[in-house]
Amino acid sequence: MKLRYRTAVLDDLDEIMRLVSAAICEMKRLQIDQWDAEYPTRADFEEDIHRKTLVIGLSGTKIAVIYALNQDCDEQYANADWAYRGTAYAVLHRLCVLPAMQRQGIARETLMHMEAKLRQRGYQALRLDVFSENPYALRLYRKDGFYETGIAEWRKGRFLLMEKLLYA
Repeated sequence: MKLRYRTAVLDDLDEIMRLVSAAICEMKRLQIDQWDAEYPTRADFEEDIHRKTLVIGLSGTKIAVIYALNQDCDEQYANADWAYRGTAYAVLHRLCVLPAMQRQGIARETLMHMEAKLRQRGYQALRLDVFSENPYALRLYRKDGFYETGIAEWRKGRFLLMEKLLYA
């Protein structure tokens, strides 16, 4: 599926929150206790939008996927043995596909899109954390070439810190 990507704006916020709510319901159905009323919140997405770090992928006029890219990371990211030690890295947050559009390759396409954009901008690595109890996300990231660099323990449990080098 070919999506059109753009930076999110405040007018997108209600649809983004519906997507996130649907994703939380789907994760609960799959017994993945990752997101809830405490995270991610509307305020998290508002902040991403104000900072111009939230991207949406559109299928027609419908938001199919969202993600945030920046250099923000929790202090537990220091627990990782990052292969890339420079400053030209991005951190992926809140990648989420609308449940009705999952299993169509959207997450994979979105990763390829963001990695190409990051390479064009001179980034050398992409980092993220992934909930250790989310087998779908783990499979996606491992298949895309991310590898584990450390562990973080947060409110919901163990998260794997992962990195992918983006050298051309």
